[in-house]
Formats: sequence, structure tokens, C-alpha cells
Amino acid sequence: MKNAQLADLLRPKSFDDIVGQDHLFGANGVVRRMVGNGRITNMIFFGPPGTGKTTASHVIAAESGMSFHKLNATTASLSDVHHILAETNNIFGAGGILLYIDEIQYFNKKQQQSLLEYIEDGRVTLIASTTENPHFYVYNAIISRSSLFEFKPVAPAACVGALFRALEYLNREGGTQKTAADDVLLKIARMTSGDVRRAIGLLENAYYAADAVIDEAAVEQFRSGVGNFSDDTHYDLLSALQKSIRGSDPDATAFYLAKLLEAGELISVCRRLQVIASEDVGLAYPLAAAVTRACVESAKELGMPEARIPLAHAAILLATSPKSNSAYCAINDATADVQAGLGVTPPKHLQSPLYQGYKYPHDFENHYVAQQYLPKDLAGKTYYSFGKNRQESASEQYWESIKTKKKP
Repeated sequence: MKNAQLADLLRPKSFDDIVGQDHLFGANGVVRRMVGNGRITNMIFFGPPGTGKTTASHVIAAESGMSFHKLNATTASLSDVHHILAETNNIFGAGGILLYIDEIQYFNKKQQQSLLEYIEDGRVTLIASTTENPHFYVYNAIISRSSLFEFKPVAPAACVGALFRALEYLNREGGTQKTAADDVLLKIARMTSGDVRRAIGLLENAYYAADAVIDEAAVEQFRSGVGNFSDDTHYDLLSALQKSIRGSDPDATAFYLAKLLEAGELISVCRRLQVIASEDVGLAYPLAAAVTRACVESAKELGMPEARIPLAHAAILLATSPKSNSAYCAINDATADVQAGLGVTPPKHLQSPLYQGYKYPHDFENHYVAQQYLPKDLAGKTYYSFGKNRQESASEQYWESIKTKKKP
């Protein structure tokens, strides 16, 4: 156990020991009350890393008495899933199987679909966790059969309790009596932005670097690469960055970008900037998406601290660019109709060369000819409306001049 992670050795064994998620596991926490009343349902835990998602699954498993299995979707294969599911047909699964899948966003659709039959008939109870928005990364059929619970960044004051326990353990195991003042433990909690696992790891490093007293100087030696969010959250800061860019404020954009990068959020920033380029700038300045992509790739190749320069290039370009969400609105409206079951069958002349009637636009003047493209039940529906900016206004004028000409 010498190389075991201290956070794993100190993993809470009961709901009382879980810190920072009182809305779920406190005395009146919804999950605690549900489990206490004998209800173990399919659950999806989502939120930042180090907030207790895996720990909660272990505690629930202990409370349920079910056969507990854990998979990490970053390394597990479909055969691993099938191997566990096979237990539902033998005596080992007689009491029910509780399957915990960590980082489920890394399972593809087929892997997630393989679970459906088993969770529908109750042979398997699924608890899945993700650091991403489950509505974007988890198959809808899994979501519809599960309850979603958000894990929030652990407040520094709550994290200090876990750090006290960690220090007591280190002193006991090492036969020492090292101390750390409350404000030093609070500093560690703040530096790690609500991630209890990172906080315990930082304390452990500082413990071995210090003599009798773990002071601020010992902690500061490990600041490099450690975030300093205080009570701000990963999600709040990304949201603030996007809203600042959308609001065309380059100063706020630079601030939130710097804050995220100082916290080590390089990959999250790269992803979000690419979304913003198409969602908020969009067709008002189409080249922004290409420039952003180039800056993101450059940043990944460079790494920090130089990565901040191309990312600042992209972020401030986006903040100062004209804005349009016309493409974003168009795909949202079209998606709503698809999900409502509309437009099942395209017009026959679009389906196959065997069907007659399709007009090849390139054979006509200006490479355009009027014909019906939407399915019959959606004929005439408008999803895209030109934005009021120079780029889209020019496109609108062009197509108006083309499409209002005499039809063939």
C-alpha cells in the first residue's frame, strides 16, 4: 500500500464522512434519504473532479448490499461490460448488481446502449459519473431511465475537515506530530478549487517537504500547476468567459481566460472557444472559426505558458468580432422538429437516382433552381433567418436577387 493514493486510503465509508455535498448526502440530502428508504435507482452523477462521485458510489454500494462492480470508461471495453452483465444470469448476481461506470462520457453510443436491456428489467442498477454535461455526452435513453444529481465544488471550509483527517492519518502512520494552522489548510483548500482529492495530495506533498510545521512556505512550493479558483467553479468561469465574449467585452474576456489558464484549464478553454466561434460569432464572421481552430491547435502544441498567447489571440478576436447566432438557432429549431418525429421521409426526387424529377442546380443559371427539399410535412418551414450583420446581409441580398428571378 506504500504507493497508494492517500485520498483513496482515506475514502469516506459513510454518508456522514462525505464533505461538501450536503444537498445530496447531508442529514436531509435527497440521495441519503432515498437510499435510507431502500430505493436504489439508476443515477448519473455529474460535476467537477474530486467532489465525491466515486466515493458516493462506494457508500451506496455498501448500504445496498448488492454485488458491486466498477469500470472506468477510459480503459474499459465492451467485453468488460458484457463480462459483468453475464453475472446477472448466475448465483453471484442473485442479489442484484450495482455497476459504477466512471467517466461514462468516454463510452460510445454502442457501449452505452448495451446497458439498456439490463437496467430496464432491473438486473443491473447503474451509477455513472461524468465531469461533462450529461445531456451532451450520455445517451438519451440512459438519461431517461436515470436520476441526475449534480456534485458541486467543495467549499474551502468544508474541505478543511478532510484535510484535518488526512494530517492526522499522516502523523499516525509516520509517528510524527507535524502541525498545520487552520489558515494554511484553508489556503490549500482554496488553491485546489473545491477538488478534495487534489487538496489531500497537495497536503501530503507539503507534509513531506516540511519539518515540524506545515506553513505557507511549504505549501507555496507546490503552487505551480495548481488552480486558485477560491470558491469559483470550473463551470462558472467557462460560462463567464463565453458571456464576456458574447457581450463583446475584450477586457473581461482576457481576465477570465487568464483565470482559467492559471488553474490549468487549457483543454476546457480550447473546447469552449471553438464552440463560441460558431455559436456566438458564427456567420457574421465565418473565418473566426478557422482562426480559432488554428490558435487552439497552436496552443496544444506549445503548452503552457506560451499557449496563453494564441488563446488570447483567439479569445479577443472573438470578443471583438461581429456576432450572430443564426446558425445556432437554425440547428436548434431543426433538431426540435426531428425529435418531434417530423420530416421522416425526404422528397422522392432527393432520395435516389432511380427516382425522377431531381433538378441539378449546376445545370441552371447562377447554379440555382427552385425545387422542394424539405419533407412534405415541413414544406415552407423556415429554420434559418439571415442575421443583421454585413456578412449575412450581403448573402441575403445575393440570394434575394437570385431566387426572385423568373422561375424555370
